[in-house]
Amino acid sequence: MESFALYSPSFTTPFSPSSRISLHLRSRPSLSKSQPSVSPKPTTPSPISALRSPSSFSTSRPSVLNPKPFLFNPLPKPFSTHKAIQSSSSSSSETKDSTTESKPQGAKLIPLIISLSVGLIVRFLVPKPIEVSMQAWQLLAIFLSTIAGLVLSPLPVGAWAFLGLTTAVVTKTLTFSAAFGAFTSDVIWLIVISFFFARGFVKTGLGDRIATYFVKWLGRSTLGLSYGLTISEALIAPAMPSTTARAGGVFLPIIKSLSLSAGSEPGHPSAKKLGSYLVQSQFQSSGNSSALFLTAAAQNMLCLKLAEELGVIVANPWVSWFKAASLPAFVALLATPFVLYKLYPPEIKDTPDAPAMATKKLEFMGPVTKNEWVMVGTMLLAVSLWIFGEVLGIASVVAAMLGLSILLLLGVLDWDDCLSEKSAWDTLAWFAVLVGMAGQLTNLGIVPWMSLCVGKSLQSFSFSWPVAFGVLQASYFCIHYLFASQTGHVGALYSAFLAMHLVSGVPGVLAALALSYNTNLFGALTHYSSGQAAVYYGAGYVELPDVFKMGFIMACINALIWGGVGTFWWKFLGLY
Repeated sequence: MESFALYSPSFTTPFSPSSRISLHLRSRPSLSKSQPSVSPKPTTPSPISALRSPSSFSTSRPSVLNPKPFLFNPLPKPFSTHKAIQSSSSSSSETKDSTTESKPQGAKLIPLIISLSVGLIVRFLVPKPIEVSMQAWQLLAIFLSTIAGLVLSPLPVGAWAFLGLTTAVVTKTLTFSAAFGAFTSDVIWLIVISFFFARGFVKTGLGDRIATYFVKWLGRSTLGLSYGLTISEALIAPAMPSTTARAGGVFLPIIKSLSLSAGSEPGHPSAKKLGSYLVQSQFQSSGNSSALFLTAAAQNMLCLKLAEELGVIVANPWVSWFKAASLPAFVALLATPFVLYKLYPPEIKDTPDAPAMATKKLEFMGPVTKNEWVMVGTMLLAVSLWIFGEVLGIASVVAAMLGLSILLLLGVLDWDDCLSEKSAWDTLAWFAVLVGMAGQLTNLGIVPWMSLCVGKSLQSFSFSWPVAFGVLQASYFCIHYLFASQTGHVGALYSAFLAMHLVSGVPGVLAALALSYNTNLFGALTHYSSGQAAVYYGAGYVELPDVFKMGFIMACINALIWGGVGTFWWKFLGLY
């Protein structure tokens, strides 16, 4: 006999790359038997109900708590989802037992064997070059095995990184202090604190409110609606350092609800009415939003930290990053919705009801709360200190620490929020391992040796540095077809490619920033190229061939914009 389940709200954390599979599964239209409904009579599909239960897009029933349908979900604050509370202890234990039985334990055997084999082959079968010490070669083997594991995932990312670190210490390749030295990096702690800021945006509902205002102001046409969502993400990005969190926590729920209200359903021919275009436009624009600000994506700060290990120091990093990215990113953000509107057009061109329905949602949300105002003030303070911190003598991480302290003191976040932000602590663990190993590879001479070998090969072709710059940037970008993680790509190849640039005579700051911008742009190449890719594809509005086709076309357009506009802009700024 089927047990009846009640539902209660619970806080959710921002979406992280580690939750791609679950996001993918939740985002597809569900064909399973639905829960018993309060009303036995079938009713008209309701967009808000569809959003409240992400697994049900095509059919939904009115809720006792939610009698009025809106264009998109007027989420109560705090942002919540639902979890089942079983009606009996027996059913609860049965569920727990079945979950335990079905969940695999330990490492996945085949990925484990492959990952370990990579390191063992390098260590024992590949001849060690004369110029490289045994300690350096052994660390390279451990590092490559770690990178292979990050790509193949025999264990969760943090767990596998910890195993790699443990191996380096046990084999006496690194001392304990050298192995854990990167855990005190200010850049890594800036990343961690930024995740807490992102949680504040979701918890207070501020991100949702900002996006809704832009729908109200620009949503009378489909193109205007797309521009509204794109601009709102660009504004939120510097305070929300996860493109995946922005996609899953703010923009995809709005896009789903707008699409459903227009009769555009996932996994159905009607998807092309509105949903396919909005998803594709937001997906392709997100990379430019992340490239615009240093704090808009966690991998940005990792890139600059790795560049620093190679002696490339970017002065006043937040401002320097924004200045160099601003013009090409603005042009790309303006071009992307329009280009896709022509190449991948929606069937519905006008959305006259969107502003009115956005107004209704804002009325439901009520006036801006005290916590939202605190969040706004704190982020303005943090961004101001990031901009003027060098003049005031305040480091970026100190500015972030001040901001987090304010949020904790005023109760916008509590310590349980920070403790439950698993993605932040997971990032601390594996970023620190990657940064630490990469730094030690440089110190022990591996990276300089590799870059020298590649540099000699490039010099044999008599390439000038601009040609070498173009070849290396294109190679770094296209190799991402082999990666399922932007940060994994950075950890594996950023240092090596930057070193190749330097040996080829490319100005250091130009090379470091260009590779960093590329790291964001290739996140929209495929359905597996980034965390946000899995989120948007998992919504069910875009077919797989279209993801690859549009991903390639927009990659070429971004290359023209960033390569063309960026070349003149960077010359004007004196980067070369």
